[in-house]
Amino acid sequence: MTTGPPAFVTAAGHPLRWHLLSELAQSDLAVRELVALLGQPQNLVSYHLGKLRKAELVSARRSSADGRDTYYTLDLARCGSLLAGAGAALHPGLRLQSPAAMTVTGRVLFLCTGNSARSQMAEALLRHRTAGSVQAFSAGSRPKPIHPYAVSVLAARGLDLSGARPKHLDEFTGRPFDRVITLCDKVKEVCPDFPGDAVRAHWSIAEPADQPAFEQVADELSRRIGFLLHTLAVPSEEAS
Repeated sequence: MTTGPPAFVTAAGHPLRWHLLSELAQSDLAVRELVALLGQPQNLVSYHLGKLRKAELVSARRSSADGRDTYYTLDLARCGSLLAGAGAALHPGLRLQSPAAMTVTGRVLFLCTGNSARSQMAEALLRHRTAGSVQAFSAGSRPKPIHPYAVSVLAARGLDLSGARPKHLDEFTGRPFDRVITLCDKVKEVCPDFPGDAVRAHWSIAEPADQPAFEQVADELSRRIGFLLHTLAVPSEEAS
């Protein structure tokens, strides 16, 4: 019996919504940024963002830098699950298979305001996830001491932050990176340019205040880093 198209196909099938998904797959973005990128009226962009939110592909969070802005985030894990289901719904032979062995390299700089929690955690998680094959760094626009919860939450995951130190982003001026990722809305507004072809991205993550929030940030960073690795990876035969 023939059924209707899977939910992902229905939600993403419109050309403008697909364009929105493509942009949000690269970075969290505010409506004004999406309007500029798509060259479409704000009311139309907001309408289609509403459709994507209803499909639970996109979520929204008020900017901590400017309360008039809202940052939109694409749930890549849900997209992956729905895409896998869409292929299998058409034919069992279209189930997504595990990717071939990949080699992951590159230089990534994480930035937040204090370099005391989010960016330090991201640096440690990426370095651990890649066993050092990716050079991970972090800094802040106004550095302050490492937060004790950042240390304890990562310690529970087998990562040692006790030797980490807060660093000012000026320390990395003139140094090239493959990715520069801002983790708080305030530092996004003051992020300097770096030499070379660094790809800029923004992960709009709220500053954690208590241990459960730090746990949630660690989980979110782990998920995002998992997807980041695919953008840094090359087939092993190309890397050899």
